[in-house]
Amino acid sequence: MSTSSFDYLLARIRQAISGVNTNMRPCISPEEKLLVTLRYLATGCSFTDLHYNYRLGISTIRSIVEKVCDALWDVMKMECFPEPTTEMWLNITEGFKSRANFPHVLGALDGKHVRVIKPSLTGSLYYNYKHYFSILLLAICDSNYKFIYVDIGAYGKCSDSTVFPDSIFYQKLQDGTLNIPNSSAITGITNPEPYFFIGDEAFNISDKVQRPYAGHHLNYTKRVFNYRLSRARRYIECAFGILTHKWRIFQRPLNVNRNLSIKIIKACCILHNFVRERHGVDFKDILYMNNETEGIVNIPIDNNCRGSTSAAVIRNNLADYFVNENTLPWQSKYA
Repeated sequence: MSTSSFDYLLARIRQAISGVNTNMRPCISPEEKLLVTLRYLATGCSFTDLHYNYRLGISTIRSIVEKVCDALWDVMKMECFPEPTTEMWLNITEGFKSRANFPHVLGALDGKHVRVIKPSLTGSLYYNYKHYFSILLLAICDSNYKFIYVDIGAYGKCSDSTVFPDSIFYQKLQDGTLNIPNSSAITGITNPEPYFFIGDEAFNISDKVQRPYAGHHLNYTKRVFNYRLSRARRYIECAFGILTHKWRIFQRPLNVNRNLSIKIIKACCILHNFVRERHGVDFKDILYMNNETEGIVNIPIDNNCRGSTSAAVIRNNLADYFVNENTLPWQSKYA
């Protein structure tokens, strides 16, 4: 983060994190509060480490981190996660079409487990299939690795197929209040096709969400579709990788209570989008991210997901399109 970005961020949240001087002592400055929080999130150091570095009490540091994380989410949410418009969706689809050669994609969808220390009095609610405790981060991103939507806080034992249908975003998707463009023509496909999100096998296939063909003995057309879908879906994997590489608090289990864990994840998602918007993507992020995602792990696949007939028709139309009108020279090598 550059100095100018730090100053801008400080100006936005200064009022929310400012304290009041007393006769006993001056309050901690907003600059120091933001600096302490950014160092905590970016390095993954403990409150004890910050205690020695900044000569502040451990409980004071904990309070500072919580307050700044709250301010980042409350103040910056609308800037970093604006309400979607039809124009925004069309720009996103153009990005996926030009970068991933996949038309009509509104965003790549996936969920990840963020390691936490076992929350008290929760039994096995946060114990996941990888045999550790976690909080679920469900996210949708565009082709610039920016998050469009995040849902944070579901139990670690949950899967995508249960969390996504319960999310606020899904309810808006079903209600038609997300300003998603109407179906439009794709050159080479007879009927207009709807716009949709893409996910892995953990999600139900529907008119609004496309997933790969299941099975190991697929014909060439289906294998090509799966390859093309994986090329478009890699952006959400990369986004998670960049998040973990930049904010190393995710390199170890979050050793705080559940509420603060959720606030930390929210703040990191805000900062991720903020940095991406102002500074773009550093090639080093892409180079190292695949080796630095220990703190964030994939969600298990639910093989019982079934979809509608119309969704399957859309997928078949796209599969035929990828082996006829929109063939890539190298796709047969990887399909």
